[in-house]
Formats: sequence, C-alpha cells, structure tokens
Amino acid sequence: MMTIIVVVAVILVVIAGSQLLKIAELRALSKGELIYEVSEKEGKQSGLLMLGFFAAFMAFFAWQMWSWYGLKLPVSASAHGVDTDWLTGATYAVITPVFILTNGLLFFFCFKYSYSSTRKATFFSHSNKLEMIWTIAPSLVLTVLILMGLSNWNKIMTPIADEDDRVLIELTGQQFTWTARYAGADKKLGRSHVTLIEGVNATGVDATDDNAKDDKLVKGEFHLPVGMPVQFVFRSLDAIHSAYMPHFRSQMNCVPGITTQFNFVPTKTTEEMRKITNNDEFNYVLLCNKICGAAHYNMQMDIVVESQEDYDKWLAEQKTFVE
Repeated sequence: MMTIIVVVAVILVVIAGSQLLKIAELRALSKGELIYEVSEKEGKQSGLLMLGFFAAFMAFFAWQMWSWYGLKLPVSASAHGVDTDWLTGATYAVITPVFILTNGLLFFFCFKYSYSSTRKATFFSHSNKLEMIWTIAPSLVLTVLILMGLSNWNKIMTPIADEDDRVLIELTGQQFTWTARYAGADKKLGRSHVTLIEGVNATGVDATDDNAKDDKLVKGEFHLPVGMPVQFVFRSLDAIHSAYMPHFRSQMNCVPGITTQFNFVPTKTTEEMRKITNNDEFNYVLLCNKICGAAHYNMQMDIVVESQEDYDKWLAEQKTFVE
C-alpha cells in the first residue's frame, strides 16, 4: 500500500511541475519575453553554478576518501596479492589526477566560455594532432597496466604441474553452503557428478573411482599450509556462485556443469594476520560473491592458514570419503 502511495505522489509531483512550467512560459510570453533565448546574465549564472557544483563534488570526493579509505582490506595474505595491491594503487595513482584534471577543465570551460553577445564561437572541426595525443597517450598507459595485470593473472591461472609441490582442493558451491574436498595420498581428486548426489554424498563424488576413496571432505572451515602453493578447483551444484577470498585477492566463478580453477601461495598464517589487524577474532573467509538466492549473504566458510606441521596434523584427523 505504501508503495502505491509513493508512486501516486511522484506522479502528482511530476504533473504539478509540468503545469507550473507551462504557467511560467505563458507568463513570459504575455510579457513579450523570448523564453528560449539565454541571456548573458543567465549564462554567467550557469557557469558559476557549474564551478560551484565541481567544488562541492570535489569536496564530497575528498570527504569520501578521508572517511572510508582506512577501511580497505589489510595487507595481502598471498604472494600474488602483493602485486595485485601494487597494481591497484598504480591504477588509482594514474586515474585520480586525470579524473580531477579533465573534470576540472570541463567545468572551468563551462564558466569561462559562457554565453556572451560580444563573442562568437570559433568553428573547429578537428585536429589530427590532438586526436593522436589523446588516443595514443591513454592507450600506452592502459597497455602497460593491462600487461602487468595479465602477467599477474597468468601466475594464478597456470595450473601447478608438480603434484608433490602443491595442495589440491576442490571447493563446491551449493545454495547456501561450501564443501571443501582434499586430494588424498594419491594427490588426485576422484570423479564427481551431480547425478551421483544421493544421501550423505551431497557433492556427487564417485565412490567407484579409486582416486576418490582417499579424498577428504570438510565443512565449516578448511585449512591451508603457509608458504605452500594451493591449487583450487571449483564446482557448483545449482546456481552460479563466486568463490571470493578477499584477503588472498582471489575470486573465481563456480559454474554448473564445468570446473574452473586458480592457485595461490598463502604467505601469512591466521595468527600473524590477527597481530597485523590487532583483532584476536580475525578469520580468513571464503564468501560467495554472486547473488545466488535469499540466503546468499550467509554463504561463507572460514579459512585457517597455519604451519605445515599443524596443517598435516589437522588433515590427518579428517575422515576419508569412504569412512
């Protein structure tokens, strides 16, 4: 009911506004005024308003940076994340002054060249030199940034070939939970398919596959050894989910019917990050970064980064798939 009232009120305001404009036009016409011609006074007022808007907008921008910049993520907890943070900072360092300069010039010119009866605008079709400058310069800057980003992207997207020098984990998204599956002693994940989901086999692992028999499924939280490359494989059993680990600067979509992957090297244990953040309750977290349904906000899983010794002990305590 409230929605209907608001909609009706908005419609009435629009109608009333249009009628007031018509009245103003009729009044101006009755006085012999040319309502569609801008006077010098109106042009100068518009220019001043443009400058005022730009000043207010820049003040708002500065306030936003002052108020919220300190709430950014803590230092990266992965090796590639350091490069990602540097690239993000470099991008902001490039686009922020360009944003301020271009908009400043735009609003300043609106003021400086507001309408004047004593000045005639010069017809200027184009300039090859200017076209080259503002096409090539941004292209070169963007090329450098893109190549640097692509190099970083390739680091986490190239699968780790050495099975003995990695931890292999499959993360399966399902409304509204995550399941982690660790490869067993054979360093291989067994087959899985949605058609095999039945009873306690909630992720459809193929029990007839020898590679699956020593796999370990965990819920609630999963562990990672610090300093060891981790190869992730992602699946989804229903909607599109997105495995987002913000503190490791990593994210990948989980798409029904196919597997996706990336890898990274954790560099800081949970305890180390608690000291860095001065937060004894800090935990790394796996989130879903796609709006996948009503309980999307609650689809998360804790991540514990610890020493190799503690990780091996924890993993040995987990049951295999066939147990």
